[in-house]
Amino acid sequence: MIKNICLLLTSAMLLSSTLFAQQKPIPLYPNGVPNSKPTPATYVEKTDTAQNYWITDVSVPAITPYFPEKGRATGTAILVFPGGSYAGLASNHEGRLIAEEFNKIGVTAFVVKYRLPSDLIMMDKSIGPLQDAQRAIQFIREHASEYGIDPHKIGIIGFSAGGHLASTLDTHYQQALIDNPKKISLRPDFAMLIYPVISFGPEAHAGSRENLIGKNPSQQQVDLYSNEKQITSDTPPTFLVHAADDDVVPVQNSIMFYEALIQHKVKAELRTFQEGGHGFGLENPRSPEHWFDWAASWLRGNGF
Repeated sequence: MIKNICLLLTSAMLLSSTLFAQQKPIPLYPNGVPNSKPTPATYVEKTDTAQNYWITDVSVPAITPYFPEKGRATGTAILVFPGGSYAGLASNHEGRLIAEEFNKIGVTAFVVKYRLPSDLIMMDKSIGPLQDAQRAIQFIREHASEYGIDPHKIGIIGFSAGGHLASTLDTHYQQALIDNPKKISLRPDFAMLIYPVISFGPEAHAGSRENLIGKNPSQQQVDLYSNEKQITSDTPPTFLVHAADDDVVPVQNSIMFYEALIQHKVKAELRTFQEGGHGFGLENPRSPEHWFDWAASWLRGNGF
């Protein structure tokens, strides 16, 4: 009996070890990060475990893969962009937990640790996060067969400022800001935006806007990163979730994006909570409804 229990414990430990080995971060740029300056000695990446694994000072962007159980993978993949006002990354409740939830429905997930805009480490801080987003989808398409992924079923999900980054990739994929000699498509096949920052106009989250394009941006920059203005008929199908009482990123951000999608005849769905505030991650504590169930149904309904 004791021997059997020991064997079970050993097997569980081996399984846990195997799963952990599958989740080692993969640097996005093994041959050098584009648009970068020499990193100051004081600019050292930090993870605050007391603050829900809040990551700051990223200079080496990476992706961490999360794989479904063997036999459950559907071939669909998703890139996960945590939020944090472009000042940090909420890597647990808007990263790891989201990836694990996608694994449960057979979707391979990759949490993206992207560079945060900084004049200290970038020549142009406004394009740094988008470069990392483009490189992440390029990397997944390059390695799709190795991961058992359908290269035509690669989507993105972003939260808050991570939602702004995802919506930027959703609408700015045609101009490559990274080397792309093989002309790999940087267009996501679908996008999911959860309480996203969308506009840099009157409804903007001021902190995210300032962190990305500075205190005194030109009107051209404001318009360029107001992503409701960048939608075309080729914008990928998009699913949005927002709480009507969000007092950090107004729900009008999602509404404007949704209305522009409909205007351009792009498949779209917007789900709103009556209450929920901002930054709730996977579970809205003020609602019995689970937005992830809506998201999974949307994916199935659209063939992903």
